[in-house]
Amino acid sequence: MPVREWDGTSYDRISGTMEALGREVLERVQLDGDEVVLDAGCGSGRITAALIERLPRGRVIAVDGSHSMAAAARRRLGPQADVRVGDLLELELGEPVDAILSTATFHWIADHDLLFQRLRRALRPGGRLVAQCGGEGNIDVLRGRAGAVLAREPYAEHFAAWRAPWNYAGAGETEKRLLEAGFASASCWLQPAPRRPEEPREFLSTIVLGPHVQQLPPDLRERFMDDVLVELGEPVVVDYVRLNIDATA
Repeated sequence: MPVREWDGTSYDRISGTMEALGREVLERVQLDGDEVVLDAGCGSGRITAALIERLPRGRVIAVDGSHSMAAAARRRLGPQADVRVGDLLELELGEPVDAILSTATFHWIADHDLLFQRLRRALRPGGRLVAQCGGEGNIDVLRGRAGAVLAREPYAEHFAAWRAPWNYAGAGETEKRLLEAGFASASCWLQPAPRRPEEPREFLSTIVLGPHVQQLPPDLRERFMDDVLVELGEPVVVDYVRLNIDATA
């Protein structure tokens, strides 16, 4: 059961902030141009397209758990692209890859132990995992202010048994998990990365606070976003903290 439903079209339209973060991660990937690379959690394909450009003699396997995201990626990348819908916790590629790139995905997965085991099995010996996701402290300020709105009626009753779907892990614990999953080496670090999205309302409702919005009945969703934006004030700043991962199989 997914932790939320994604709207790939909306995400693709307003995810420039996420693309900018993802391109910084892509710069860390050393490629000769003939590798097979997995994009683990490709979203609407913005970073996948940039990755494909760096592999003129290689190829990319793009995987996402959302049918809507995968459809948006296919529209962006074209019919020749290898875009697959799949759960990374059940990843089976049928062939080892030379590298794995992932951006803004791992924090949506609760079981990082199993995740890293699956990714290690997908890599050839010596292959690299280069990734970034939300880490310890991510959007603490924003979530706190949104939480103040959620505590009020008429919203509170809809969140009585709700649990946040994110897994914002620390650097040390992530290094330990990677090594226990069979990686030969791992380096992880946290990076504050505050951003001011260009379209804050849609950005928050689609990406950052999507799970909150989807927990509410449709007639309360726009009202909730109105109240959150008042609570946040202007300018809207998303207090991102990113967990960076570099590991070698």
